[in-house]
Amino acid sequence: MCGRIRQSGPGLPGLISEPGTAEEDLARAWRAHHNGAPAQWLWVIRREPGTGRNVHDLLQWGLLPHWVKDPHGIQRSINARCEGIQSKVTFKAAYRSRRCLVPVDMFFEWMKTAGGGKPSKGPRQPYAIAMADRSKFALAGLWESWTDKATSQVTRSFAIVTCPANSLVGQIHDRMPVIVAPGDHERWLANIEPDPADLMAPYPPGLMEMWPISSKVGNPRYNEADIADPI
Repeated sequence: MCGRIRQSGPGLPGLISEPGTAEEDLARAWRAHHNGAPAQWLWVIRREPGTGRNVHDLLQWGLLPHWVKDPHGIQRSINARCEGIQSKVTFKAAYRSRRCLVPVDMFFEWMKTAGGGKPSKGPRQPYAIAMADRSKFALAGLWESWTDKATSQVTRSFAIVTCPANSLVGQIHDRMPVIVAPGDHERWLANIEPDPADLMAPYPPGLMEMWPISSKVGNPRYNEADIADPI
C-alpha cells in the first residue's frame, strides 16, 4: 500500500500544468507536506474535463465515488490495487476517464516484521523511498468529484494506484505505488485509452533508493523536514 508521501509542490519536471482554482486560494490552503497522510489536501495534476487542460489542484486523499449517497457511510479508499481496477465498482469509472498524477519527492513504507510465522504486532521499521537522483516523480492516481445534493458543495478526492513491489521495495513490503515514467505522464492523463494496463508495472529498482527513517513518520501531525533523515 501507500499511506504516506512527501510533497513539496504541484509541479513535475517536463509537465506543464495550470492552477485549477484561483492562485490565491491555492496559496492560502497549501503548506509543504513532509508527511502527507490520508484525509489531507494534497496536490494532484489532472486533465480538466471540457477544456483538456492539465491543471494542478488540492484534492483530499481518500476516494469518494460520485455515486455515493452518504459519505459518512463508507470507508474511503486511499489506494486502488491495479489488479482488476478496470472492473471494480469503486474504481472503474475513475480509471476509465479520471486518471491523475500525484507529484511527490518520496513515499514512505513500513517493513513488516515476522513473529511466530505471522506479521508482528510490535514496532515496524519505516523507510523512505525516492529516486536515486532525488528528482520529483509521479504516482498514478484516480480522482472523483462528489456533490452534496443538499448544499451543492463539490468535494474532489483521489486514491493512489498500487502494484506488486519491485525488488527494492519488496525487501520491506509486497506492494508499492505505481510510478509513472516521465515519458508516460501525458498518456496516463489523456484518458483516451480506457485501460493503459502496461503502465501499472513495478518501477525499475535501479533508479530508486531506500533508507530507514525515524518512527516519527507514524504521527500524521508531525510535519517537519527532518522526518526523512536516515537513521
